[in-house]
Amino acid sequence: MRLSDLLVYDRIIIQCHDNPDADSIASGFALLTWFREKKKDASLIYSGRARISKPNLLLMVKELEIPIEHAESIGDFDGLLITVDCQYGAGNVKRFDAQNVAIIDHHQQEIYDISQSEIRSFLGSCSTLVWDMLMEEGFAVNDHSDVSTALWYGLFTDTNGFSELNHPIDRDMRDSIVPDKNLIRKLRNSNLTLMDLETAGTALIRTSYNRKNRFAVIKTNPCDPNLLGYISDLAHQVDVIDVCVVYNEISNGIKYSVRSSSHEIMASELAAWIANDIGSGGGHAEKAGGFISNLRFEEKHPHMNADEYLLSRMSEYFSSFDIIYADKYEIDPSEMKCYKKLPVVCGYVKSSDVLPEGTPMLVRTLQGDYDDLVSGDDLYLMIGIKGEVSPITRQILEKNYIVFEEPFDLETEYFPSIRNKISGESINLNTVARKCISKGEARILAKPLTRATKVFTMWDKDTYMLAKPGDYLVARKEDYHDIYIIGKDIFSQIYEETSHE
Repeated sequence: MRLSDLLVYDRIIIQCHDNPDADSIASGFALLTWFREKKKDASLIYSGRARISKPNLLLMVKELEIPIEHAESIGDFDGLLITVDCQYGAGNVKRFDAQNVAIIDHHQQEIYDISQSEIRSFLGSCSTLVWDMLMEEGFAVNDHSDVSTALWYGLFTDTNGFSELNHPIDRDMRDSIVPDKNLIRKLRNSNLTLMDLETAGTALIRTSYNRKNRFAVIKTNPCDPNLLGYISDLAHQVDVIDVCVVYNEISNGIKYSVRSSSHEIMASELAAWIANDIGSGGGHAEKAGGFISNLRFEEKHPHMNADEYLLSRMSEYFSSFDIIYADKYEIDPSEMKCYKKLPVVCGYVKSSDVLPEGTPMLVRTLQGDYDDLVSGDDLYLMIGIKGEVSPITRQILEKNYIVFEEPFDLETEYFPSIRNKISGESINLNTVARKCISKGEARILAKPLTRATKVFTMWDKDTYMLAKPGDYLVARKEDYHDIYIIGKDIFSQIYEETSHE
């Protein structure tokens, strides 16, 4: 669904969820601004028993002059009702009778009978979703300081200070939007109340600690999601805690925050593991978070409470994976088969054609960011059939690929981009990527893995590649220490078995 699809309606009510947070208010405000610019009769409301009362939200509404109103009813309304950051008919938003309804949300889908819906549960905030939809319509967000500030703050609060960014689109919005820094400073210093401090203290007293694996699980009373991150940061400073999870139970699920100081455990990966099949999680290597849907949790684990689930899930995690350091690991060729690359069309980019040689750069992909690369004549970026990126040298490219000057086109959820770490400029690689085809001469040794495995490659010794059972452990025949992972979903599409000769 596009926003322009909704312009057939002249009267529009945008409804935030009950007891709205900054993300819901920001998303609704941005939509309100866009529809009013399109000369629509639009208004912004919320309902429920609680009025907006948190200091940061009152300040946000006042300073940005957001015309949000509390409503008990909408009367006999014949226009379009849009629920934002929530889903019409769900338990966290009052249901008003309306003939025409649209949903714009980033949570796990609960409602399936509304045809006009844009639900992207992989995004970290509804503000991101609205920003992306506005960009699709050519709306210049940064020309509207009130809107850009609101959206920035919405993402900031819903991802625990950007520590739980789940998707490259979240990171793109964070990097490109220009907020009012003075107001943001005020808002960031208005988050906590004295009651929040009491909640934090009570939670820390009730810490569950696992001495063997050096992790802690902490439950808090109902509180603002940002307080979870605050408590996580405090607990994470304890000398015997390497990993901690802080959580609370809200009306529709479990919200949690994760911290890790172990380079062998990325908080983002652990957050996703915790929510596997029942929610979503993600973030950064050290800070992350997630959400577990009550509905899915009760379906999968009807006889467990949240504390039991999190403690058992954490213990299970620590025994679930192997670790490989490519520079030290000795492969056993007898356990592996030899494969050659099929003539699959891939993409390539010479890094120094995009940025001057010696420029530190970040390569952003759907799988994550490479943030320790430097552009140069010898660094090329290979783009695979799923949009994955692999750094290689010019020698390897010329030996194993036939290159073309034709543009490389790929239908993917997110096409990789490069960000200049000095200037902040972002360049989408679909404008510069060219085609190449494997010569079929490159040989690898590979075997499917039976356990989750973390591989620290020769290219990146600080961040691991994560393999799931069934994915392939791969080593180049020319260098048995050049070890990496290829997903099981694409391996057979790009390699075929051959002899060891």
